[in-house]
Amino acid sequence: MTPRQEQILNSIVEQYAEIAAPVGSITLAKLFGVSPATIRADMAELEELGFLTQTHTSSGRIPTDKGYRFYVNAVQEGTHASINKELGTHTQRALEGRIHSRSLPETTIKNAVDTLVELTQNLGLATIGDNLYLSGLSNLFAQPEFARGVGVREVAKLLDNLEPWMREAAPGEPLSVYIGSENPIGGTSGCSLIISKFNSPYSKNSYIGVLGPTRQSYAQVMKLVKTTGELLEKAL
Repeated sequence: MTPRQEQILNSIVEQYAEIAAPVGSITLAKLFGVSPATIRADMAELEELGFLTQTHTSSGRIPTDKGYRFYVNAVQEGTHASINKELGTHTQRALEGRIHSRSLPETTIKNAVDTLVELTQNLGLATIGDNLYLSGLSNLFAQPEFARGVGVREVAKLLDNLEPWMREAAPGEPLSVYIGSENPIGGTSGCSLIISKFNSPYSKNSYIGVLGPTRQSYAQVMKLVKTTGELLEKAL
């Protein structure tokens, strides 16, 4: 993959998250200052490599799970420019205002989840003892991917099995991202799970995070989830 192709892939991931529609060559040509034909050639190569796909022959491209994984790896490894961006002042204050040590641990965790739901418009989740707290299910099913009921059964399957899977697997990284088919259950649900591990009075392996469509603003959501986990551990 050439540097320009990597930038094109990053742009498609980010633009598709915003517009929920395939990204075309004309839009990217203006962004990169080259001809649409040059962009189409790069997109065709990225498609051949498995990073992009087309919904229709004449449409633009959307990322595949492999494309999202390449993007997420760059964010996690610190090579993506967005990783150095701080959360906005309003966002940081919203998190800090809802996560404080003056409340009971259960209330603090629930407040943190509810804040993530508001900020990401995804489904929020956290482990509280042996229970899994969920909030924002309507947000998830309001996304364009699921608005017509497509994939809802697979999403339900994932949610039904998520608590025992997390208890058994106990992901060990401070931030873990499971994209689409990488999910051990509900792998065809078209969802991504982003979770942060933190220490709580209930367990050293407590988790908080979000579940949303694979089409989402990974850099921003990953930063939010990681920061929330850190603030929770400090507060608790």
